[in-house]
Amino acid sequence: MIADAVFEGGGVRGIGHVGALSYMESCGFSWARTAGSSVGALIAALIAAGYTARELKTIMIETNFNKFRDRNGINSLPLIGKPLSVLLENAMYSGDYVEAWVKELLGRKGVVSFSDISENGESRLKIIASDITRRRMIVLPDDLPEYGIEPMSFPVAKAVRMSISIPFYFKPVRIKYKELASFIVDGCVCCSYPITIFDVPGVPKWPTIGFKFQSKNTSFTASGRTDALSVLFDIADTMAHGQTIEHTLERNKARSIVIPTAGVETTDFDISKEKSHLLYKYGYRSAMEFLKDWNFDDYISRFRS
Repeated sequence: MIADAVFEGGGVRGIGHVGALSYMESCGFSWARTAGSSVGALIAALIAAGYTARELKTIMIETNFNKFRDRNGINSLPLIGKPLSVLLENAMYSGDYVEAWVKELLGRKGVVSFSDISENGESRLKIIASDITRRRMIVLPDDLPEYGIEPMSFPVAKAVRMSISIPFYFKPVRIKYKELASFIVDGCVCCSYPITIFDVPGVPKWPTIGFKFQSKNTSFTASGRTDALSVLFDIADTMAHGQTIEHTLERNKARSIVIPTAGVETTDFDISKEKSHLLYKYGYRSAMEFLKDWNFDDYISRFRS
Protein backbone atom coordinates (compact mmCIF):
# COMPACT_ATOMS: atom_id res chain seq x y z
CA MET A 1 0.00 0.00 0.00
CA ILE A 2 1.18 3.51 -0.80
CA ALA A 3 1.24 5.92 2.13
CA ASP A 4 2.86 9.12 3.36
CA ALA A 5 5.10 8.82 6.41
CA VAL A 6 5.62 11.48 9.10
CA PHE A 7 8.27 11.10 11.80
CA GLU A 8 8.48 12.76 15.20
CA GLY A 9 11.80 14.10 16.45
CA GLY A 10 13.59 12.29 19.25
CA GLY A 11 17.35 12.17 18.74
CA VAL A 12 18.94 8.74 18.93
CA ARG A 13 15.53 7.27 19.71
CA GLY A 14 14.99 7.39 15.94
CA ILE A 15 16.20 3.79 15.92
CA GLY A 16 12.67 2.96 17.10
CA HIS A 17 11.26 4.58 13.95
CA VAL A 18 13.40 2.27 11.86
CA GLY A 19 12.03 -0.78 13.67
CA ALA A 20 8.46 0.33 12.95
CA LEU A 21 9.35 1.04 9.32
CA SER A 22 10.78 -2.45 8.97
CA TYR A 23 7.51 -4.09 9.93
CA MET A 24 5.42 -1.74 7.79
CA GLU A 25 7.57 -2.40 4.74
CA SER A 26 7.41 -6.15 5.36
CA CYS A 27 3.62 -5.77 5.14
CA GLY A 28 3.85 -4.12 1.74
CA PHE A 29 3.84 -0.41 2.60
CA SER A 30 5.81 1.99 0.41
CA TRP A 31 6.19 5.72 0.93
CA ALA A 32 5.04 8.35 -1.55
CA ARG A 33 6.05 11.38 0.54
CA THR A 34 7.89 11.75 3.82
CA ALA A 35 8.22 14.46 6.43
CA GLY A 36 9.78 14.88 9.83
CA SER A 37 11.36 17.01 12.48
CA SER A 38 14.87 16.59 13.91
CA VAL A 39 15.85 12.90 13.68
CA GLY A 40 12.50 12.43 11.98
CA ALA A 41 13.77 14.75 9.24
CA LEU A 42 16.89 12.61 8.89
CA ILE A 43 14.89 9.40 8.49
CA ALA A 44 12.40 11.08 6.14
CA ALA A 45 15.27 12.35 3.98
CA LEU A 46 16.95 8.95 3.75
CA ILE A 47 13.68 7.25 2.78
CA ALA A 48 12.99 9.92 0.16
CA ALA A 49 16.49 9.27 -1.19
CA GLY A 50 15.64 5.59 -1.67
CA TYR A 51 16.90 3.86 1.46
CA THR A 52 14.93 0.84 2.67
CA ALA A 53 14.21 0.09 6.31
CA ARG A 54 16.71 -2.78 6.13
CA GLU A 55 19.43 -0.38 5.02
CA LEU A 56 18.45 2.16 7.68
CA LYS A 57 18.71 -0.50 10.39
CA THR A 58 22.33 -1.17 9.46
CA ILE A 59 23.10 2.55 9.41
CA MET A 60 21.44 3.36 12.73
CA ILE A 61 22.75 0.32 14.61
CA GLU A 62 26.32 0.57 13.33
CA THR A 63 26.79 4.36 13.54
CA ASN A 64 28.95 5.69 16.36
CA PHE A 65 26.78 8.63 17.43
CA ASN A 66 29.49 9.88 19.77
CA LYS A 67 31.17 11.29 16.66
CA PHE A 68 28.29 13.76 16.43
CA ARG A 69 29.90 15.54 19.37
CA ASP A 70 32.45 17.18 17.12
CA ARG A 71 35.00 19.39 18.84
CA ASN A 72 36.86 22.21 17.19
CA GLY A 73 37.98 25.71 18.10
CA ILE A 74 36.82 26.83 21.54
CA ASN A 75 35.10 23.52 22.21
CA SER A 76 38.41 21.66 22.11
CA LEU A 77 39.72 23.50 25.18
CA PRO A 78 39.80 21.27 28.28
CA LEU A 79 37.32 21.95 31.10
CA ILE A 80 36.12 25.35 29.91
CA GLY A 81 35.56 24.44 26.27
CA LYS A 82 31.89 23.47 26.45
CA PRO A 83 30.70 26.38 28.62
CA LEU A 84 32.59 28.86 26.44
CA SER A 85 31.13 27.32 23.28
CA VAL A 86 27.62 27.79 24.63
CA LEU A 87 28.32 31.39 25.62
CA LEU A 88 30.22 32.45 22.49
CA GLU A 89 28.91 30.13 19.76
CA ASN A 90 25.43 29.28 21.13
CA ALA A 91 26.18 25.55 21.36
CA MET A 92 28.58 22.92 22.64
CA TYR A 93 29.13 21.22 19.27
CA SER A 94 29.36 22.53 15.74
CA GLY A 95 27.09 20.02 13.99
CA ASP A 96 29.45 19.96 11.00
CA TYR A 97 30.13 16.25 11.37
CA VAL A 98 26.41 15.45 11.29
CA GLU A 99 25.91 17.45 8.11
CA ALA A 100 28.89 15.78 6.41
CA TRP A 101 27.61 12.34 7.49
CA VAL A 102 24.13 13.02 6.08
CA LYS A 103 25.61 14.43 2.87
CA GLU A 104 27.67 11.27 2.38
CA LEU A 105 24.66 8.99 2.98
CA LEU A 106 22.47 10.92 0.55
CA GLY A 107 25.28 10.99 -2.00
CA ARG A 108 25.29 7.19 -2.11
CA LYS A 109 21.79 7.42 -3.60
CA GLY A 110 22.60 10.29 -5.91
CA VAL A 111 20.77 12.92 -3.87
CA VAL A 112 22.28 16.35 -3.32
CA SER A 113 19.54 18.97 -3.60
CA PHE A 114 15.76 18.94 -3.31
CA SER A 115 15.52 18.78 -7.10
CA ASP A 116 16.79 15.19 -6.86
CA ILE A 117 13.75 14.12 -4.82
CA SER A 118 11.09 16.20 -6.52
CA GLU A 119 8.40 15.53 -9.11
CA ASN A 120 6.88 18.30 -11.22
CA GLY A 121 8.64 20.89 -9.10
CA GLU A 122 7.21 19.53 -5.82
CA SER A 123 9.49 17.95 -3.24
CA ARG A 124 8.50 14.51 -1.94
CA LEU A 125 10.27 15.47 1.29
CA LYS A 126 9.19 18.09 3.85
CA ILE A 127 11.59 19.02 6.65
CA ILE A 128 10.57 21.02 9.70
CA ALA A 129 12.95 23.55 11.26
CA SER A 130 12.57 26.52 13.62
CA ASP A 131 13.52 30.13 12.90
CA ILE A 132 14.10 31.45 16.42
CA THR A 133 14.83 34.94 15.11
CA ARG A 134 11.46 35.27 13.40
CA ARG A 135 9.86 33.00 16.01
CA ARG A 136 8.22 30.70 13.52
CA MET A 137 8.21 27.20 12.14
CA ILE A 138 9.58 26.77 8.63
CA VAL A 139 8.97 23.96 6.16
CA LEU A 140 11.87 23.11 3.88
CA PRO A 141 12.09 23.52 0.97
CA ASP A 142 8.71 25.31 0.72
CA ASP A 143 9.60 28.38 2.79
CA LEU A 144 13.09 28.98 1.39
CA PRO A 145 11.98 31.68 -1.11
CA GLU A 146 11.11 33.86 1.90
CA TYR A 147 14.86 33.91 2.60
CA GLY A 148 15.81 34.64 -1.00
CA ILE A 149 16.85 31.02 -1.63
CA GLU A 150 15.88 28.94 -4.65
CA PRO A 151 14.28 25.86 -3.03
CA MET A 152 15.07 23.13 -5.55
CA SER A 153 18.81 23.85 -5.53
CA PHE A 154 19.09 23.82 -1.72
CA PRO A 155 21.16 20.92 -0.28
CA VAL A 156 19.05 18.32 1.51
CA ALA A 157 21.87 17.64 3.98
CA LYS A 158 21.87 21.31 5.00
CA ALA A 159 18.10 21.19 5.57
CA VAL A 160 18.51 18.09 7.76
CA ARG A 161 21.31 19.85 9.63
CA MET A 162 18.95 22.75 10.35
CA SER A 163 16.24 20.44 11.65
CA ILE A 164 18.53 18.47 13.99
CA SER A 165 20.28 21.51 15.51
CA ILE A 166 19.23 20.86 19.10
CA PRO A 167 19.35 24.20 20.93
CA PHE A 168 22.54 24.70 22.97
CA TYR A 169 23.85 21.36 21.67
CA PHE A 170 24.50 22.01 17.96
CA LYS A 171 25.21 25.44 16.50
CA PRO A 172 22.27 27.14 14.79
CA VAL A 173 22.42 27.57 11.03
CA ARG A 174 22.59 31.26 10.14
CA ILE A 175 20.74 32.60 7.10
CA LYS A 176 21.11 36.25 6.13
CA TYR A 177 18.53 37.92 3.89
CA LYS A 178 17.71 41.61 3.47
CA GLU A 179 19.96 42.66 6.35
CA LEU A 180 18.25 40.26 8.77
CA ALA A 181 20.17 37.25 10.04
CA SER A 182 17.92 34.36 11.06
CA PHE A 183 19.11 31.57 13.31
CA ILE A 184 17.63 28.19 12.39
CA VAL A 185 17.47 25.41 14.98
CA ASP A 186 15.85 22.05 15.71
CA GLY A 187 12.40 21.63 14.21
CA CYS A 188 11.13 20.25 17.51
CA VAL A 189 11.25 23.72 19.06
CA CYS A 190 8.20 24.63 16.96
CA CYS A 191 6.73 21.30 15.88
CA SER A 192 8.09 17.91 16.84
CA TYR A 193 5.37 15.90 15.11
CA PRO A 194 3.99 17.45 11.88
CA ILE A 195 1.38 14.75 11.37
CA THR A 196 -1.03 17.03 9.43
CA ILE A 197 1.53 18.31 6.92
CA PHE A 198 0.16 16.34 3.95
CA ASP A 199 -3.53 16.82 4.78
CA VAL A 200 -5.68 18.49 2.14
CA PRO A 201 -9.43 19.17 2.01
CA GLY A 202 -11.50 16.13 1.14
CA VAL A 203 -10.80 12.43 1.27
CA PRO A 204 -7.14 11.42 0.76
CA LYS A 205 -6.09 9.01 -1.99
CA TRP A 206 -3.79 7.21 0.42
CA PRO A 207 -3.17 7.36 4.17
CA THR A 208 -0.65 9.27 6.23
CA ILE A 209 1.03 7.08 8.85
CA GLY A 210 2.73 8.81 11.77
CA PHE A 211 5.66 7.47 13.77
CA LYS A 212 5.95 9.00 17.24
CA PHE A 213 7.36 8.22 20.65
CA GLN A 214 5.47 7.43 23.79
CA SER A 215 5.15 10.56 25.89
CA LYS A 216 6.74 10.52 29.29
CA ASN A 217 5.86 12.48 32.40
CA THR A 218 8.76 14.06 34.23
CA SER A 219 8.65 16.52 37.08
CA PHE A 220 12.31 17.49 37.29
CA THR A 221 14.96 18.48 34.84
CA ALA A 222 16.59 15.95 32.49
CA SER A 223 16.74 12.74 34.53
CA GLY A 224 17.02 14.72 37.75
CA ARG A 225 20.01 16.82 36.66
CA THR A 226 19.89 20.44 37.75
CA ASP A 227 23.04 21.92 36.20
CA ALA A 228 22.68 24.95 33.94
CA LEU A 229 23.03 23.09 30.65
CA SER A 230 20.46 20.46 31.60
CA VAL A 231 18.03 23.22 32.53
CA LEU A 232 18.58 24.84 29.13
CA PHE A 233 17.97 21.51 27.37
CA ASP A 234 14.75 21.09 29.31
CA ILE A 235 13.57 24.54 28.30
CA ALA A 236 13.96 23.51 24.66
CA ASP A 237 12.32 20.14 25.34
CA THR A 238 9.38 21.79 27.08
CA MET A 239 8.89 24.13 24.13
CA ALA A 240 8.81 21.14 21.81
CA HIS A 241 6.30 19.18 23.88
CA GLY A 242 4.04 22.20 23.93
CA GLN A 243 3.65 21.83 20.17
CA THR A 244 2.62 18.16 20.09
CA ILE A 245 -1.08 18.47 20.95
CA GLU A 246 -2.01 17.53 17.37
CA HIS A 247 -1.42 13.86 18.13
CA THR A 248 -4.06 13.89 20.86
CA LEU A 249 -6.84 14.49 18.32
CA GLU A 250 -8.72 11.26 17.66
CA ARG A 251 -8.02 11.34 13.93
CA ASN A 252 -4.29 11.60 14.54
CA LYS A 253 -4.16 9.02 17.33
CA ALA A 254 -5.72 6.55 14.93
CA ARG A 255 -2.94 7.06 12.39
CA SER A 256 0.02 7.17 14.77
CA ILE A 257 2.33 4.30 15.67
CA VAL A 258 3.39 5.02 19.25
CA ILE A 259 6.83 3.67 20.17
CA PRO A 260 8.20 3.21 23.72
CA THR A 261 11.54 4.94 24.29
CA ALA A 262 13.19 2.32 26.54
CA GLY A 263 14.36 5.16 28.78
CA VAL A 264 16.64 6.55 26.07
CA GLU A 265 17.09 10.33 26.08
CA THR A 266 17.35 12.48 22.96
CA THR A 267 21.08 13.12 23.35
CA ASP A 268 22.18 9.67 24.57
CA PHE A 269 24.79 9.51 21.81
CA ASP A 270 26.75 6.88 23.72
CA ILE A 271 23.81 4.46 23.42
CA SER A 272 24.85 0.81 23.65
CA LYS A 273 24.25 -1.75 20.90
CA GLU A 274 21.93 -3.60 23.27
CA LYS A 275 19.79 -0.50 23.84
CA SER A 276 19.76 0.22 20.10
CA HIS A 277 18.44 -3.27 19.35
CA LEU A 278 15.82 -2.89 22.10
CA LEU A 279 14.55 0.38 20.60
CA TYR A 280 14.39 -1.28 17.19
CA LYS A 281 12.36 -4.18 18.62
CA TYR A 282 9.98 -1.77 20.39
CA GLY A 283 9.37 0.02 17.10
CA TYR A 284 8.82 -3.24 15.23
CA ARG A 285 6.34 -4.54 17.81
CA SER A 286 4.52 -1.20 17.99
CA ALA A 287 3.93 -1.27 14.24
CA MET A 288 2.72 -4.84 14.49
CA GLU A 289 0.18 -3.85 17.16
CA PHE A 290 -0.87 -0.81 15.12
CA LEU A 291 -1.72 -2.84 12.02
CA LYS A 292 -3.79 -5.34 13.99
CA ASP A 293 -6.59 -2.78 14.31
CA TRP A 294 -5.89 -0.49 11.36
CA ASN A 295 -7.42 -0.57 7.91
CA PHE A 296 -7.79 1.98 5.14
CA ASP A 297 -11.61 1.92 5.08
CA ASP A 298 -11.78 2.98 8.74
CA TYR A 299 -9.11 5.58 8.05
CA ILE A 300 -11.18 7.12 5.24
CA SER A 301 -14.37 7.09 7.32
CA ARG A 302 -12.72 9.43 9.84
CA PHE A 303 -12.22 12.01 7.12
CA ARG A 304 -15.82 11.71 6.00
CA SER A 305 -17.26 12.08 9.51
